[in-house]
Amino acid sequence: MKVLLAVDASHSSQAVITEVTQRTWPEGTRFCALNIVDLRHWKGLPELIEDASKAGLALVEKAATKLKAKGYDTEFDVRLGFPDKAIGKYAHEWNADLIMLGSRGFNEVTRFLLGSVAQSTLRNAPCSVEIVRAPVATTSEPRAMRILLATDGSECSAQAVQTVANLPWPKGTQVRVVTAVQLVAPDALNLSSSLSPEYPTALLDEIWKEAEVRAGEAIYDARKTLEEAGLEVSVHRAAPSGEPRAVILDEASKWGADRIVLGSHGRHGFDRVIMGSVSEAVAFHANCTVDVVRPKLASYSTEEHELAAIASA
Repeated sequence: MKVLLAVDASHSSQAVITEVTQRTWPEGTRFCALNIVDLRHWKGLPELIEDASKAGLALVEKAATKLKAKGYDTEFDVRLGFPDKAIGKYAHEWNADLIMLGSRGFNEVTRFLLGSVAQSTLRNAPCSVEIVRAPVATTSEPRAMRILLATDGSECSAQAVQTVANLPWPKGTQVRVVTAVQLVAPDALNLSSSLSPEYPTALLDEIWKEAEVRAGEAIYDARKTLEEAGLEVSVHRAAPSGEPRAVILDEASKWGADRIVLGSHGRHGFDRVIMGSVSEAVAFHANCTVDVVRPKLASYSTEEHELAAIASA
């Protein structure tokens, strides 16, 4: 497994290094601490770019030294560029399986006006992404975790389940499975515009029952996979009419989850702007670390993702 750590001088970024030391990792996992010197800040000022590069090198070297002292195979690198594009590009070049980066906690207005490196990376990364938030209690040793795993029974959710099952977790770790099956509630249909067609009660009942069956199957499959991996599993079954992101965030808060894991349907650029994303909403509104699992891209087009970044800015 190859894990890319996006590092800068912020507190949220330093939480990424702490997070690594609190986890257990598969044997042979390799890490790379990467700092991107943001050219937006220093354009036309070569002497300041050089100073920023030296500062970035000191940051990643310090991070790598800390992880090496824990026995982790770690390298480091500094690149010039624009972080919202450069992190994903480097992840593809390095063939990363996971990108870990901190969330600075931008509010809605800030994200809308300025964009966010974490948001852009989450949208356009060629692999899975973990948005790290500092834990309430910090420790340098692995600790038992509460993992909330959201599933809707889809292929991307199945991959998230398998990812949790395959990773080694500290002793005492608990996994809670929550369903997040999207369904337009009957009330919403009744309030729809007069231009919308009439939905017969029989059809709504059929849709409801089908959603309940899918929710039950998603829970069963996830629980079976996780228990076979030796994990302690509990279940929270929400009504299928619940709005997925609200169900996930509410359960994570009530249960005191340390992390949320869910799959990404892989929408990019304008699709995501128009349709929105459950994984993105959860990642940026949760009070804990969030893992968004997605398959690695076979190819990564810089031009395509630059357009996506412009659309999301």
